[in-house]
Amino acid sequence: MSDEDDPRRLRPPPVDPPTPQEDEDHDEAMPTITLSRRNLLLGALFIIALVAFLYFVLPQLAGLDETWRRIERGDPWWLALAGVFTILSFGGYVLLFHAVYVRAGSRIGYRESYQITMASLAATRLFAAGGAGGIALTAWALRRSGMARREVADRTIAFLALTYVVYLGALVIVGIGLRVDLLPGRAPFAITIVPAIVAGVLIAIGLLSSLTPTDLQHRVEEASDGRGRGARLVQRLAALPASLSAGVRYAIAHLRLRDPALLGSIAFWAFNIAVLWACFRAFGQAPPWPVIVMAYFVGMLGNLLPLPGGVGGVDGGMIGALLAFGVPGGLAVVAVLTYRGFAFWLPTIPGAIAYFQLRRTVARWSEERERTAARAAAVARA
Repeated sequence: MSDEDDPRRLRPPPVDPPTPQEDEDHDEAMPTITLSRRNLLLGALFIIALVAFLYFVLPQLAGLDETWRRIERGDPWWLALAGVFTILSFGGYVLLFHAVYVRAGSRIGYRESYQITMASLAATRLFAAGGAGGIALTAWALRRSGMARREVADRTIAFLALTYVVYLGALVIVGIGLRVDLLPGRAPFAITIVPAIVAGVLIAIGLLSSLTPTDLQHRVEEASDGRGRGARLVQRLAALPASLSAGVRYAIAHLRLRDPALLGSIAFWAFNIAVLWACFRAFGQAPPWPVIVMAYFVGMLGNLLPLPGGVGGVDGGMIGALLAFGVPGGLAVVAVLTYRGFAFWLPTIPGAIAYFQLRRTVARWSEERERTAARAAAVARA
């Protein structure tokens, strides 16, 4: 593969050419959504209360006392394997991030990729809105690394597309496979075909969005000649579909070139599901793997609820889906809550550490830019 075909060198067509000021302005303040004292306190109190309910009150209400005691007798080898799968899952996530965002000459290497992804993960864990806190923190770090706003937007859309195409594809394949008896397991229509249809529609919308001209905003500006408040509003509205098209095209370019690093997306989801499977094996017999896959992805829709990190929504969604597939209630509760301990709570600790490491990294980038500017000024005066 030639350098020109290397997806790391590809740059999606910008929605609108960035201005010189936009390219040079890398001094935006760190997004306050990430760890403001008020949000941190409220988020922590909410999570503590909800975890106390899930882990101590729910088993009592459900009459699962005996089942819940099994958590003390869980097989340590299977639990240790769940921990290994957790590490591998987020390793895949870092690999995908590096493949999509890092280009030649970038300040971001694998260490910085780890810091950004893990710090963003911590922000996502603490705030609701489907991970908006993590996205804001990622965008801020990328801008401070020297990346233009338009490129950040396009690559972020590509990153999300490459991440969630695996999610949506699994819902379609496994959901239909269960329903037509190609895969083992019960197949309730509501949690097999319905999610598969929704996923298929979303995939189609994503592909159709790539047909939008990536310079749509510029075309609208030329057609309206920039006159009037209404024309400016239309130009701004045109920016979203154009940026979505650029990001999806960039994601398709990665897929067409078969970049091995994009296996990171598959690894992220596959090892995350493997954590849930290992938790089942630690406390009993695991259901068929198609059932685990479908219940996992259906439960993950709880992240869309306005709850910090989807806490409660994801747990309840997974447990409810597993019950619909015929999994014993006690085993489902123990396995899911143990899974959440590994996949949700455990990575939050290194994520919080990475947050402070990222702040030092960004400060170093600022110092490097100042030294470079000082040297350039000295050469100009000479």
